[in-house]
Amino acid sequence: MDVELRQLRALVAVVDAGTFTDAAVDLGVSQASVSRSVAALESALGARLLQRTTRQVSLTGTGSQIVAGARRVLDEIGHLHRIVEQGSAELRVGYAWGAMGRHTRRVQKKWAAAHPRMPLVFVQSNTLTAGLADGTADVAVIRKPLDDPRFDTELVGTEARYAAVATDNPLARRRSLRPADLSRYEVAIDDRTGTTTLDLWQPGPPPATIRATHGVDEWLTLIAAGQAVGITSEATANQNPRPGVAYRAVRDAPPIPVWIAWWKDQPPQHLTDLITIVCEAYRPG
Repeated sequence: MDVELRQLRALVAVVDAGTFTDAAVDLGVSQASVSRSVAALESALGARLLQRTTRQVSLTGTGSQIVAGARRVLDEIGHLHRIVEQGSAELRVGYAWGAMGRHTRRVQKKWAAAHPRMPLVFVQSNTLTAGLADGTADVAVIRKPLDDPRFDTELVGTEARYAAVATDNPLARRRSLRPADLSRYEVAIDDRTGTTTLDLWQPGPPPATIRATHGVDEWLTLIAAGQAVGITSEATANQNPRPGVAYRAVRDAPPIPVWIAWWKDQPPQHLTDLITIVCEAYRPG
């Protein structure tokens, strides 16, 4: 079955316009071209899609189903074109939970000064690659080693670890905590992104009870209700304040590394500039 996009466009245009003549005007082609495209589509599918009379055109039962599918295909193709167009007009930075925390605005302002015609847009995607794999982002901020040969990474900085507890939890009265202080509670984690995982308890023993979550909102809701506690990066604490949740610095724990990741075979435009700006933002002092 050899179906072409121009054939699907012709079918949808005829249905929307009501006649072959009007469809041809909308598409900017001849009426004969529209007729040939629809006939070729019917031949490829082996089914009659349109009922033609001297006054009107109507869909057959099969045609009604096919045109719905054609619209979905054309919408997806349009989405692919928009991805490419956006990629050339802006640089999209994916992140799972907290972007770059307190450094985010500084990075945005420096980028805007250096590249005023290419906006730096932050997009949230709670996935392992923070939107890289599915095309949501051109580069990604990640906090977990990306063991995938399709991507390259660059270490750009580190962040302190923060505990998150309910404001009525006795731990909230302290200015700082140790991982061991949290281990007796049920601990909420999201292992996919590296932002709040069991690795954050190293080098000490892991908590006895864990509860899997699937995003920052679910994680914070559990903590605010006193149903769990958590450890996360400084960026989460900075960008996700929540009533009922107290963030406290974690002592005696190494910082969390932060990487920028991108497609190895398609590095985005101005990648070097972005990495330089982010590294400067994360640099102490």
